[in-house]
Amino acid sequence: MASIFTGLWPQFHGANDDGDALAEEATTLAELLAACRDYPGSRNSRRITFEYVMLKDVNDSEADARELVRLIAGIPSKVNLIPFNPWPGAPFERSTDAAIERFAEIVRSAGYPSPVRTPRGEDIMAACGQLKSASQRASKGALARSAAE
Repeated sequence: MASIFTGLWPQFHGANDDGDALAEEATTLAELLAACRDYPGSRNSRRITFEYVMLKDVNDSEADARELVRLIAGIPSKVNLIPFNPWPGAPFERSTDAAIERFAEIVRSAGYPSPVRTPRGEDIMAACGQLKSASQRASKGALARSAAE
């Protein structure tokens, strides 16, 4: 029987439960990190990839970076830093390039690779997060028109 590797890519939006403004699940940050520490792949030199969406003035401070490093200490991992892709009416803004680079440097200095994802497609509202929001707006608009008829 062939062995199949499936990776683990948790996504969170802050280094504490209070700042996790986008979380929809009931799982706490402590529960997520405990599961990561127990993940069998992390003991076999397969790093866990954390996805971290950078939100201006929400989770992009140097203190947030240091707290993230503290939280993932001992977990073989890397941190993908994802600049937020705003859309019209979005409740958040993208962190500045300087803030993202300062954050990345703190994480890298602690020994965790932290590449910054290059946003693509944002000029046509097709970047990650933008397509879903556009389709949801379209669906809600269609529902409102149907209800009005």
